[in-house]
Amino acid sequence: MLESPISLIIPCYRDEACLGQLLADLRQLPSGSTENLQIIVVDAANNPACRALCGQFDALWLGATPCRGEQLRLGAARAEHPLLWFLHADAQLQGDPLPAIKAAIHSGAMGGYFAFHFAGPRQWQGRLIEALTNWRTRFGVPYGDQGLFASAAAYHLAGQHSPWPLFEEVELVRQLREAGPFVQLQQGLLVDPRRWQRDGWWLRSLRNRLFALARMLGVPASTLARRYGPATTPRQSSE
Repeated sequence: MLESPISLIIPCYRDEACLGQLLADLRQLPSGSTENLQIIVVDAANNPACRALCGQFDALWLGATPCRGEQLRLGAARAEHPLLWFLHADAQLQGDPLPAIKAAIHSGAMGGYFAFHFAGPRQWQGRLIEALTNWRTRFGVPYGDQGLFASAAAYHLAGQHSPWPLFEEVELVRQLREAGPFVQLQQGLLVDPRRWQRDGWWLRSLRNRLFALARMLGVPASTLARRYGPATTPRQSSE
């Protein structure tokens, strides 16, 4: 097994139920994978329940203001290991993704991300969105729900996440791609489909694309975040 300690950074905002399951799954991975795994949870709600949950699973808890880009930067600043992995609190593991991350970085990649796959029962709408997302991210930007990872050195040279509440990884991914190989891992992570199921598969996807287009045309991320929805730290999604 490749001996590369990983610091895992999880931004959180009132996500204790999902976070508890993710932390439990991480701690149940084979001990060879999780040896020297540092878990950092950056909590924008400053919730005592989240802090207690982190203590239960030996994760470092950090309080923060409600801005996901700033949460991720704060977590990276407290990272102790040479590999950084960024996960949403509602991410679901598919097997043990840690060896694949280590192998990718050891092979010379600056960083990478996981292919977009929904968790739960397969539906044709979900399968089509998965295919479209994975085609788009071959050329475009994979977002945070695809579990971005990078060497710590490459991450800091690339400028880190932008300190924005939305689209905070866009410039980071561009800089990492310019620096060297930026790879897609086919297996290891699943995306929670509940927001698509709640909003409608196509309406949710269209809305996300319109927001991405608006950002490309220069609308400030802070403006888009206010319009995205009622949540203080909105979740952008890959499609």
